[in-house]
Amino acid sequence: MAQAFRTRSGQRGISFLGLLFLGTIVACVMVVGAQIFPTVVEYQAVVKAVNKASAGSTVPEVRLIFEKAAAIDDITSIKPKELEVTKENDKVVVSFAYDKEIHLVGPGYLVLKYRGRSR
Repeated sequence: MAQAFRTRSGQRGISFLGLLFLGTIVACVMVVGAQIFPTVVEYQAVVKAVNKASAGSTVPEVRLIFEKAAAIDDITSIKPKELEVTKENDKVVVSFAYDKEIHLVGPGYLVLKYRGRSR
């Protein structure tokens, strides 16, 4: 019967203030994550469009293919003229680089730097 009643020092768990603090941290991480997610999806669309564009044989053709793919996938972060088109071993290689800024609070921003190239 003595074991049925535990003392306060024997209790375990998180206090209300601890739960509130943890909830605030989780909510902040989720808000930032929700702002990052669309930029990651757009980056994947850019990579897909760049891989399609590398099938072109001239620079204007590569940019035109990318422009059409960007219109379909609603890519707004990078323009066709910002692509760097080179040739390596008789293969067209398209590379790109762009930054995305996410406003956090006050003067604070999160800067995401996306870079990539065609396969």
